[in-house]
Amino acid sequence: MRLLFLGDIVGRAGRGAVIAALPRLRAEWKLDFVAVNAENAAAGFGLTAAIAEQLFAAGADCVTLGDHAFDQKEMLAHIEREPRILRPLNFAKGAPGRGSGLFEATRGRKVFVAVALGRVFMKHPFDDPFSALDAVLKSAPLGGAAQASIIEIHAEATSEKMAIGHWCDGRASLVVGSHTHVPTADAMILGQGTAYQTDAGMCGDYDSVIGMDKLEPMKRFVTGMGTARFEPALGEATLCGVFVETDDATGLARKIAPVRLNGKLEDTPLSI
Repeated sequence: MRLLFLGDIVGRAGRGAVIAALPRLRAEWKLDFVAVNAENAAAGFGLTAAIAEQLFAAGADCVTLGDHAFDQKEMLAHIEREPRILRPLNFAKGAPGRGSGLFEATRGRKVFVAVALGRVFMKHPFDDPFSALDAVLKSAPLGGAAQASIIEIHAEATSEKMAIGHWCDGRASLVVGSHTHVPTADAMILGQGTAYQTDAGMCGDYDSVIGMDKLEPMKRFVTGMGTARFEPALGEATLCGVFVETDDATGLARKIAPVRLNGKLEDTPLSI
């Protein structure tokens, strides 16, 4: 199976790039399933129902969220109506929505997707992501309920993301990190067959500070004081993510390739 995960969409520039490119990528790369993190898609903070529908119309099969899952209050109700949108498994007790799901891919095959929040350096004390992921992975094993699976770890610390990768090795097709908005150079297949990358990067304008217009973040770093709201940068966006090809018999990874298209970062050739 051919899977694509796209990293955090930031603002209008990021979502425009994804919506424009995804139909072409699905066709040219013969993609069977696409998951997209969109927790910063609405002006940099959260997701709206309208933007989610645009992403689904462009070819996303599943949209994931992170610690900004409910920055747009309408998502509190919409996520209950839309099973293709996932918030983190270990979010606050009683949070609406779900943190994992089994989704249909091409030719009737099933792809399991789950997202968890890390705890190291995060602002809020979330529940343990290891035990949360362990429970849902047992419910949808590769070769059983799922023909492929994507685990997203939305976290600050690279060490915590790597530990999650090894914790899930052999039980998932892909473990991929998100949240820090910068693509890492460590795409690999782990010892038991799980593809891994510490951070997929963002879909947004890289002439920025992690997707935000540079001026206000720089002022805060220099002076220690905020003078205005963060606003997403609006220049040409780079689309970043991870492509994985799995073995049909086992669901484990045969190939992983980082994806970087257009904008400020070097392109990935379209021959993957």
